[in-house]
Amino acid sequence: MGGRSIVAAGAMFLALPFAALAADASVKIGVLGDQSSIYAAAGGRGSIEAAKLAAEDAGPVLGAPVEIVSADFQLKVDVGVAIARKWYDEENVDTIIDVPFSGLALAIADMTRTRPKLALFNAAASSDLTGAKCSPHVAQWTYDTYSLGHGTTSALTSRGEKSWFFLTNDTVFGASLEGDAVSAVKGAGGTVVGSVKTPTASPDFSSYLLQAQSSNAQVIGLVEAGADLANSIKQGEEFGTKSRGQRFAALMATIDAIHGVGLKSAQGIMVAEAFYWDQNDETRAFAKRFYARMNAMPTQVQAGAYSAVNHYLKAVKAAGTKDPDVVMAKMRELPINDFMSKNAKLRIDGRVQRDLYLFEVKKPEESKGPWDYYKQVAVIPADKATRPLDQGNCPLVGK
Repeated sequence: MGGRSIVAAGAMFLALPFAALAADASVKIGVLGDQSSIYAAAGGRGSIEAAKLAAEDAGPVLGAPVEIVSADFQLKVDVGVAIARKWYDEENVDTIIDVPFSGLALAIADMTRTRPKLALFNAAASSDLTGAKCSPHVAQWTYDTYSLGHGTTSALTSRGEKSWFFLTNDTVFGASLEGDAVSAVKGAGGTVVGSVKTPTASPDFSSYLLQAQSSNAQVIGLVEAGADLANSIKQGEEFGTKSRGQRFAALMATIDAIHGVGLKSAQGIMVAEAFYWDQNDETRAFAKRFYARMNAMPTQVQAGAYSAVNHYLKAVKAAGTKDPDVVMAKMRELPINDFMSKNAKLRIDGRVQRDLYLFEVKKPEESKGPWDYYKQVAVIPADKATRPLDQGNCPLVGK
């Protein structure tokens, strides 16, 4: 009996590391986002559900179901850093997605340089992520401040709307996006007559809007996102901004903000996005599945969450490993084909090179119903929507 106990104990001892290895072999993805504040509707639970849809579509990966975990970083960089570090170091999370705060995304990108982990940012916008602060283990999936800054501004300036004033969120994201937008305006022959910084989650934009109105700029560029974007548009309508002949351009638009504002206030606003739910049969099919879970149409951020997870899991399957360097090489090798993009590519600097679309918000009488908000004005080709590789100062370029 004692001998059997020793054998059993030995078997248990031997089994433990194999069990641990089996657990570690499963792919684990962390969705780190805003679930309770101003960016929750743009990403939030919708990004989690989009990631789950992609995992369900993938089925077992490396012989096990994909695990999706999530957390709310409460718009606090230190909280987000602590969560990311614990996920990477203690909880076997292989990749982090979402992250609608560029300051936090840059901190996580730093972590990936010293850990065998990946980060696929479908929400963070700072173009520094694929510029001087690029990491071999980071991808910027949906947009960046270069594409957002050049999309709407270049289009409007080329149409003769040449004088601009910016309302800019006082964050890393805001500073980066305004910088790229100013460069685009000036590059297209326009002028910037002024700008003002606005705090995150501000309930009152009146003083900032009055400064914009008094500038007499033809276009007021809104470098705001989520609920801040919705509030600035609403209050701009109340202040009669459009009736003065000034146009709003939303540089970081998501359809949830337009939905919250309504077409009466938002009509005529120009937006540049990487995805709209009603573009074609494939986007509508995804939107139908998403709507069944969220009772809302997907934003470009949430579509990007699906796309990033979908492509990542395809690469893991094709590579037969979770090794981050092998997987990233496979992600760059495989074209990105889904409802969001056709033959998009992940570049060496981490930027996904994809088309961007210029939309104008419909008038109420043009809409056929809820969520029918955009009419497409132009396609901005991928090579024009993304910063040239030799201009980002990414150390990975040329290696």
